[in-house]
Amino acid sequence: MRYGVAIARGNLYEPGTYTIKRKAKWPTWTPTQNMIRRDPELYEQHADGMDAGPQNPLGSRALYLFVGNRDTYLRIHGSPNPQSIGGRASSGCVRMIMAHINDLYENVNTGSRAVLYPPEELVTAAT
Repeated sequence: MRYGVAIARGNLYEPGTYTIKRKAKWPTWTPTQNMIRRDPELYEQHADGMDAGPQNPLGSRALYLFVGNRDTYLRIHGSPNPQSIGGRASSGCVRMIMAHINDLYENVNTGSRAVLYPPEELVTAAT
């Protein structure tokens, strides 16, 4: 399968090879300290975390990316903002529309390898 995604804005995207060591349905979310420092007006209000639900930035499912036994805090996850898919929108993670992450979640096992490729020059269709 091939799915549309949104990747991180600017230089926050980290291509590489990762291992999916954890999966979660309706995950809770807490912004990292770097996210709060970078965009306090956006993230500081959620410093203590956000419960699972339709407005949670991780959406309905999340795949947690590790290098060895180190959690990278990068995720492949759903998004409550489907209009962001196809561009650069996140603070590091790979976003998907809910229906796509729900499908992918059921077809990926923990221990699977995830390869995040370097971004292309154009992340949207060109005419």
